[in-house]
Amino acid sequence: MNTPASPSGAEGAEQAPVRLGALVPLTRPGWVGAGRHLLAGLELAVQEVNGTGGIDGRPLELAVRDTAADPERAAAAVDELAALGVAAVVGEYHSVVARAVAARADALGVPYLCSSAVLDALTEEPTEWVARLAPAQSHGWRTYADFLLAAGRRRIAVVTQPSVYWATGTRLLRDHLAPRGGTVVELDANGLTPEALCDALVGHGATALLLLVGHPEPAVPIVRAVRSDPRLAELLVGAPAGQPEFAEWAGLLGRDGAGIPFLRYLPDRPGPLGERVGKELRERLGEAPSFVAFEGWDSVTVLAEVLRAHGTARSAVAGAWPHVAVEGTRGPIRFSRTAGIGVWQWAWPPVQVADRDPAEPDRFRILHTG
Repeated sequence: MNTPASPSGAEGAEQAPVRLGALVPLTRPGWVGAGRHLLAGLELAVQEVNGTGGIDGRPLELAVRDTAADPERAAAAVDELAALGVAAVVGEYHSVVARAVAARADALGVPYLCSSAVLDALTEEPTEWVARLAPAQSHGWRTYADFLLAAGRRRIAVVTQPSVYWATGTRLLRDHLAPRGGTVVELDANGLTPEALCDALVGHGATALLLLVGHPEPAVPIVRAVRSDPRLAELLVGAPAGQPEFAEWAGLLGRDGAGIPFLRYLPDRPGPLGERVGKELRERLGEAPSFVAFEGWDSVTVLAEVLRAHGTARSAVAGAWPHVAVEGTRGPIRFSRTAGIGVWQWAWPPVQVADRDPAEPDRFRILHTG
């Protein structure tokens, strides 16, 4: 988004935009569908802030940078945005990218509100500069493990690729399931063809397969292979990271992509604010908004309230995290210090396990809440 030239003189100083840096995956190998929804939420909230007077009469402006799921590219973007004078940085979906953003923002003294990434260890050490809206991975994935147990699924296979995010998810599942009679076996997505993976699932007697892999490759061919194998007709296929939330999933897999439980961060029933924002996001996106779009809207709304109440100086923004009390689309947002997490954390957004209805794949079913 290009920045318009500012007027000169005192009037120009009063009207100069307040800039936020926005980091979003908009190209491959980033999860483009998630990035599109995140950006839609960010942009809608900016439009609404400016429609109600901006930040003390100054327009709020997004300086958008595409991370393409690349941590080094994202860290460089933080440097660039800091030099542009942004009051804060917002966004990002991929946990490994958000971790790089958080580290750079902390080093530069730039406030960062993480919209969607869930990795518990977003920073190596506690920091005052970073806050997060999304729930920590440990919170969400334990909820997912409880869903598996309630569904009678205790022999769990995970097909995974090398990543700190997937490795952490596997450990969380194993640690939560093992004391409750569950087992977790890891299968290497890079070392097995989809057909060989099906053989391995049969050999292990797995009752559930969790897709801890990239989308659309190799997730889509794995789902197709499993769904077409009559030996695995009773196998539950799950995707805790949320791949089935997005329309691209249904477009690629059709009915094969239904009945695959995933995590999302929405309440069972939206309140009036959630209903209104959801309707406007649907019009903007041309499809049902995902929880990621709501995370984007909530992020900008939080920062706008902070900027109005505490000023645009970076130190003032960072100092305001413990004082935030904002009504978001998914409930009241406040930040606190949470054990094992080094950033200011909303504890917690609502958590659901949902899937696409096999009888009507465009409709979601809520299977479990945490």
